[in-house]
Amino acid sequence: MNILAIDTAASVLKAAVASGEEVRCIEYDAGLSHSEALMVLADTLMDISGLDKRELDFVACMKGPGSFTGLRIGYAAAKGLSLALGIPVISVPTLDCLAARFSFWPGPVIPVIDAKKRRYFTALYQGQDRVTGYMDADAPSIAAAAAQVPGDLLLTGPDAEMLFPEFTPLIEGSRKISVDPLGKYDGIRELLKISRDYFTRNIIDDISSGPLYLRKSDAELTLRQAHN
Repeated sequence: MNILAIDTAASVLKAAVASGEEVRCIEYDAGLSHSEALMVLADTLMDISGLDKRELDFVACMKGPGSFTGLRIGYAAAKGLSLALGIPVISVPTLDCLAARFSFWPGPVIPVIDAKKRRYFTALYQGQDRVTGYMDADAPSIAAAAAQVPGDLLLTGPDAEMLFPEFTPLIEGSRKISVDPLGKYDGIRELLKISRDYFTRNIIDDISSGPLYLRKSDAELTLRQAHN
């Protein structure tokens, strides 16, 4: 099975190509230049892998939450390839991908993405299950949710270290809190694994589907206020 996976949910742009059991990944700290860099990275990976785009079975992308602009760019690229090549798009929630490799952790796993204004996109996971809804929450709200799930805590994802100093004083008792040191760079391999499972189960995006947003963008909020 040949898969192109793209992750534009955060500032570090990631792409990966899987061909059978062989996986090649590339990362680029793109800042705000996802649109310029994405297809260059994808084409480079395809060349290195010796694959033609027409050999792809499907294209996978992060569903969100994450950067509003980044997610739109990722979806646009995935849908463009889908329409041009006649292959499916499969999207996977970003937080699911960030938590997936810690299914062995006995306590709560908390993937963290900065949502600005001292809020975070997150959810709590335990084992292979998500045990809360997807949240746009501040540190006290995340701590309150964590209090309902026993065990030592693990923060992961690109902004785990940002949440840690604000979150730690809110946790009562002797519970330990660990931070995944590689959290900023994981997720793309899990996107490949989960999307492959979705494909075998025929969980495929409708071409009209779009990213998972947990709040409206600042531009949309400003426009709404202007009309009120």
